[in-house]
Amino acid sequence: MNVWRGLVEPDVQGHLLVDEGEVIIDEVRKHWAATFWWYALAALSIPLFWTAVWAGDYYAVPLVLGVAALVVGLWKVHVQRMDRFVITNMRVFRVHGVFDRSLATMPMTRILDISMYRSLMGQVLGYGHFVFESAAQGQGLREIRYVGDPDRRDLTIQRVIQRSGLRQVMRMDPIVLDDPNDADGL
Repeated sequence: MNVWRGLVEPDVQGHLLVDEGEVIIDEVRKHWAATFWWYALAALSIPLFWTAVWAGDYYAVPLVLGVAALVVGLWKVHVQRMDRFVITNMRVFRVHGVFDRSLATMPMTRILDISMYRSLMGQVLGYGHFVFESAAQGQGLREIRYVGDPDRRDLTIQRVIQRSGLRQVMRMDPIVLDDPNDADGL
């Protein structure tokens, strides 16, 4: 991937262990709620530019404020767009950053617990936040915020862990009661 393309799209494929058979199960972008206020800030530039037309000699003030609102808003939207959470058949990882790239990864074998938090707004809009727990003290991948359709993503991770054989299935025979009044089965 060339440098210029890397500034507008994260190189998720470049982080895969293709020789080992690693494939992407799900690539998760931030939910639109993560960028809503930054889009609103960018949209604020329109009335500021319009005000500059009518500001007379002071046109520079709303013009500079409009340019600042537009640049900051679009930059923050782009930063959120470059943040990806990826679920593969071997691990989960997060790639983020525009100029300085960061990669945090956690093998499926180290995932001990996944907690999901959904605020009232998250329940209404369809997003949640994941917290990954592992045995490691200093883990690079802990919290993933603004995950769209978190229930489906959680089931996807659980399914990958189960299919890889990392967790055993406990099979239990149903208890047959001879006497319906005998609740303990003895």
